[in-house]
Amino acid sequence: MKILVVDDEKDVEMLFRQKFRKEIRAGKLELVFAFSGQDALEMLRSKKPPKVMYIFSDINMPGMSGIELLEKVQSEFPKIKVSMISAYGDSANYQRAMESGAKGFFAKPIDFKSIKQEIDLMLNSGGS
Repeated sequence: MKILVVDDEKDVEMLFRQKFRKEIRAGKLELVFAFSGQDALEMLRSKKPPKVMYIFSDINMPGMSGIELLEKVQSEFPKIKVSMISAYGDSANYQRAMESGAKGFFAKPIDFKSIKQEIDLMLNSGGS
């Protein structure tokens, strides 16, 4: 399963690769990274259909916010599930993300155990 992680903080890539190294080595998971909402959309639009099945996106990024990215992904790629990640785990951000159609919401510092559970659910359900 191919997952796109969108975050303007580049060290997030290293964290995800480290936490999911077993799944990556076993070929269960492929991680790709974009460092802005615009980069993420360009990546998705470059393959028809896109190979990405799930997106984890930061909410607060310069330029396009994660919520704006979520809305664009839903309209252009309705089969791709999107979860939000935020350094601000307040109820307003949570509410905004869920009302916009996010599948999940994760606060920073990232609880990788919860993210692994979410990914395992996707893998075990065949990606649906």
